[in-house]
Amino acid sequence: MAAAQRLVNCPGIFLISFLLGSLWETGSGQIRYSVPEEMERGSFVGDIAQDLGLGPRKLLERGARIVSRGKKQHFALNVRSGSLVTADRIDREELCGKASVCVVNAEILLEDKVKIYGVEVEISDINDNTPSFGAEEREIKISESAVPGTRFPLPEAFDADIGMNSVQSYHLSPNHHFSLRVEKRRDGAKYLELVLEHALDREEEPVHHLSLTASDAGDPILSGTLRVPVTVLDANDNAPEFSQSVYSMNVPENLPQGTQLLTVSATDLDEGINGEVAYHFQKITEKTSHLFHLNALTGDVTVLENLDYEECNFYEIDIEARDGAGLLAIAKVLVKVLDVNDNAPDVTITSVTSSISENSSAGSVIALFNVHDRDSGENGQVTCSIPEHLPFKLEKSYGNYYSLMTYRALDREQVSMYNITVTATDGGNPPLSTDTYISLHIEDTNDNPPVFVQTSYSAYVTENNPRGTSIYSLSAHDSDIGENGHITYSITDDLVHSAPLSSYVSINSETGILYALRSFDYEQFRELKLGVTARDSGDPPLSTNVSLTLFILDQNDNAPEILYPAFPMDGSSGVELAPRSAEPGYLVTKVVAVDADSGQNAWLSYLLLKATEPGLFSVGLHSGEIRTVRAFLDKDALKQNLIVAVTDNGEPPLSATVSITIAVADSIPEILSELSNPEAPDDLKDSSLTLYLVIAVAAISCLFFTFIVILLALRLHRWRTSKLLGAPSGHFGNIHSSQFVGIDGVKAFLQTHTQEVSFTADSRKSQLIFLEPNYADTLSLQQSSDKKEPPLIPHESILSNEDQSFLQVGFIFLNSINHSI
Repeated sequence: MAAAQRLVNCPGIFLISFLLGSLWETGSGQIRYSVPEEMERGSFVGDIAQDLGLGPRKLLERGARIVSRGKKQHFALNVRSGSLVTADRIDREELCGKASVCVVNAEILLEDKVKIYGVEVEISDINDNTPSFGAEEREIKISESAVPGTRFPLPEAFDADIGMNSVQSYHLSPNHHFSLRVEKRRDGAKYLELVLEHALDREEEPVHHLSLTASDAGDPILSGTLRVPVTVLDANDNAPEFSQSVYSMNVPENLPQGTQLLTVSATDLDEGINGEVAYHFQKITEKTSHLFHLNALTGDVTVLENLDYEECNFYEIDIEARDGAGLLAIAKVLVKVLDVNDNAPDVTITSVTSSISENSSAGSVIALFNVHDRDSGENGQVTCSIPEHLPFKLEKSYGNYYSLMTYRALDREQVSMYNITVTATDGGNPPLSTDTYISLHIEDTNDNPPVFVQTSYSAYVTENNPRGTSIYSLSAHDSDIGENGHITYSITDDLVHSAPLSSYVSINSETGILYALRSFDYEQFRELKLGVTARDSGDPPLSTNVSLTLFILDQNDNAPEILYPAFPMDGSSGVELAPRSAEPGYLVTKVVAVDADSGQNAWLSYLLLKATEPGLFSVGLHSGEIRTVRAFLDKDALKQNLIVAVTDNGEPPLSATVSITIAVADSIPEILSELSNPEAPDDLKDSSLTLYLVIAVAAISCLFFTFIVILLALRLHRWRTSKLLGAPSGHFGNIHSSQFVGIDGVKAFLQTHTQEVSFTADSRKSQLIFLEPNYADTLSLQQSSDKKEPPLIPHESILSNEDQSFLQVGFIFLNSINHSI
């Protein structure tokens, strides 16, 4: 150090410093200087004012200062002279260690322009460190039986300087028995060995005093000496041997204290004290000795303190295994410390403003700050962000400096003050982040109408609701204050089914709550659209419109309506025909019903409640088809009465019933004979045969005309019913002419059936023969995936074919009777 002091005090050093300081270069705002280490405090580094193109006084006027990021500053700015000087004595070895290039960065801020200039100062090495072996003496014990050529490791000297100022050569004191061998490895390290040139004789000379000198090539040349006493021992012909010469391992920096890193192992083939191996550190710095511990007996290497990648990321440790006789072996332990993301980014705010006008132009700078992360690699790559919804943006300026600025117009009524969170996040896994909060007040203007949260609203109301019930609440927000922020609500008047909208709903002008003025009917209309206006009390007032759709929800308030069989208008019951020869499963007729409700409230099921002959007929649960279960027997009555119930799937379920009369016979005369009075006595038949025939013809004619009248009445009734169902206020006003709804979405088919008959006429009787029934589907259900349509009713009569068949049967029957007579 004395030599270094003399070198620093030398007048030539100041000249060199001045010349090196004048060698600066600028590029992208970067200024570079070079000075030697160990300069006195206040030594000249460079002329900042000249390099920035400013006069010396300009630095003071423009508020120039060195920006600190929380670390020690090695330089100071003399704003009066405009020069950069050292703030203290700089030790390159302490600052950069063995790095080949040592650069110290500083940032100079001109506050009037909020501009940063980067300065790099390279610290050059001087020969101020003497080579050292870490100890003054290193004893070597050699058995007298050692053969010439045997090599013994010697410690390598350590010099904190670099380049030519570090250790360059070794010299061993002259000795007849020993020589020095220096081997340079690939990594640049030198491996020293003491080579036995001639056999030793303990009785002749038990101890050889050697000295090893390490010298650098600096100016002046510095050197260090190690005393090497060589003790000659009795024969010990086996030195310890490590299981491997180099132990390498990677460990994370957050390894807990006391963790065992590895175990080195060496064996010695000798016995007794010559075979007992002890382990010791060799060539280790004081700092490393505080970090690692070596168990001399077991060879376990443990961590004593927390490792820090940012402080040192690689350790090379020499471990020697020495037996009791002094023979030893050396192995290297290479510990690579892996970086762990254990340092959050540092954020330093350099300049900030607390308020800004809302009409400020885009690009106005709010704050300037610097970010830094001590980690390396991806763990040290920092990105800055702010919430996306804010009207601000970050722009990277110089180095790790960011500018926070506006990028669109501000609105005080929307946000009067911003608490901006600037998040600096590194690229580690998991990432670490630091939040910095900047408060910014927005100066006021007035320009906001009332605002709804949504552009449209929808609400659901169950039908049959009580009058005066609140059904929905709308709320608008006005960012203004006072009268300009006082909001009133109103409904845009319109017509709904020829009635004003205000007769259906009303709104509280202060609260925005909607009330129902009448009870809604799902079957009348299923949705109600209205417009709501929110108007403030400003001058002139500002308003906002929004649409509201009220969806009416269905209730099970309509019982099923039976369409077929229809009730006759004259009060008589309808009669269905079934031939006595019908097989089991014969379709006699079908009950068709609809329900004005929708969804599961309109799912219908059919049930046979009562029958004259139980077990003779069955009703399809979902189709309503009445079929025979078994064949007719002679004992079965001609007239079968059935009662069928139709029930929907609502809660609670509603139902309707229908009575059906089925006539079982193979011919019309059989029907007439069964339904007429008992036959007259035989003695009266012959005498009044002609009279009976005339009466029969007259009765049949009357029966035919009566049938015609009933048929016309039924047709008139069905025509009137279809007109009523087609009215807008009816439950089936919108029903199409070919669709009905059954239960569970099952397609129901209304089948009108006709009986094909033929008459065989002879001189005695006319016989009616029933052929196979013919069914015509006249009803189907169509469903759409995006819109449910109500069940529909056909305009044409369900029994039109049947009526025609009955008319044909009547005419044929009359003709047959007349022909017979």
